Amino acid sequence: MHFPVPIEVRSVAEGLRKEGFEAYLVGGCVRDLFIGRKPKDWDITTNAKPEDIQRIFPDSYYTNEFGTVGVLRETDDETVKIIEVTPYRTESEYTDKRRPDKVEFGQSLEEDLARRDFTINAIAYDESKGQIIDPYKGQKDIEAKVLRTVRDPEERFEEDGLRLMRAVRLMAELNFALDSDTASGIQKKASNLAHVSRERIRDELIRILNSDQPMMALVLAQQLGILEMISPEIVRGIGIEQNQAHSYDVFGHLMRSMQHAADKGWNLDLRLAALLHDVSKPETRRWSKEKGDWTFHGHEVVGARVTEKILHDLRFSRETTEKVVKLVRWHMFFSDPDQITLSAVRRMIRNVGEENIWDLLNLRICDRIGTGRPKEQPFRFRKYKAMVEEALRDPISVGMLKIDGNTIMETFHVKAGPRIGWTLNALLEDVLEEPKKNTKEYLHKKTAELLELSDTELRAKGEAGKKVREEKEEEELKKILDKHHVC
Repeated sequence: MHFPVPIEVRSVAEGLRKEGFEAYLVGGCVRDLFIGRKPKDWDITTNAKPEDIQRIFPDSYYTNEFGTVGVLRETDDETVKIIEVTPYRTESEYTDKRRPDKVEFGQSLEEDLARRDFTINAIAYDESKGQIIDPYKGQKDIEAKVLRTVRDPEERFEEDGLRLMRAVRLMAELNFALDSDTASGIQKKASNLAHVSRERIRDELIRILNSDQPMMALVLAQQLGILEMISPEIVRGIGIEQNQAHSYDVFGHLMRSMQHAADKGWNLDLRLAALLHDVSKPETRRWSKEKGDWTFHGHEVVGARVTEKILHDLRFSRETTEKVVKLVRWHMFFSDPDQITLSAVRRMIRNVGEENIWDLLNLRICDRIGTGRPKEQPFRFRKYKAMVEEALRDPISVGMLKIDGNTIMETFHVKAGPRIGWTLNALLEDVLEEPKKNTKEYLHKKTAELLELSDTELRAKGEAGKKVREEKEEEELKKILDKHHVC
């Protein structure tokens, strides 16, 4: 069987074989070739030692204590700029349940494949012969879309706690099912995730959230007992009944809100905010006798603090943390355009920041879908979006001109008075008709001409300019309303 393999990868494998060594593609790149996906990186395993690899490829570097050598290739394709070459390995005990106590270079490919995590990652491929080595039937599992450990699941998860999250992440990325014995092994060894650094857990969580199926992955993670190890704050939403506006408990609502962000292809920050926006409903829930329903007053304020704690614990960047906290804090903004003013909209934009306002509106969409309502954007919400766009748009005014009243008075020795306003409005009319005229040179020359006119003539030109400005403003606002279908 022959797969298309980039020349940069083939040249490394061929270079090893010319020196008398074995060389096989292995791991995720082989799995992706079988699935039909373009590999994001390429790994080669060999019986050559690190010093042999570096001798054969002088343009390389020794990356870690596990013998991996990065071979550099000159190319614009990021996926093949570095080809990682690792000697066959055998491993000892995993005392810390994360890394082997001792790594020894093995003598055979079979030894190397036996230490790998999942069958779909334990397939080797010799591209020169089209030869496949698959002792654990990984091809069969790829065809069946099943994720299964190499040999005993409990042993695999006892060795390395990160494999618990890798299993869930691979399921989400590949849309695979989980083998029942493997699922049982995860449940039994879930506590081993406590031995994994929060940074590594964060990295796997990011990949889960950026997948097409984050809801499936996190619901499964909860069922298997590892979501509690990632963030117990999310799990406590299970069984927390909400008010009549919601069809699901808090946990189900958060999962569906997050999944909608993924369905839309929205960014990681928004997916995190959707996952966490109601995280503090459990502790703020109160029964209202007056309403005969549950209330959650202040859950967005408390939730912002809890969100900051969660993201700090998982070692997310300061930029990500600050943005997600803002989105959670302000996600309950009042959006009825019949009862709020443009100035209120501007205040909300200041609260969350212009750079975040559209993500905030999209979070509201996720929140709405997460309640079980089928319609993303009812009329009132579309109208509110139009108000946001209007608030963000620079108004058409004399402030757009490359000249102002003070400059006119100083340059042309004119006293303050109505002639200044008439002049500016007349200049604006010119610029609206031909925007390229908005230069200091042209406006100074035109101002000199206008100031030669009588009060009556200049006033007429100024009022004409003001009328054009008002018409242009109405035209621009109509475009915004049309865009959001709220005319």
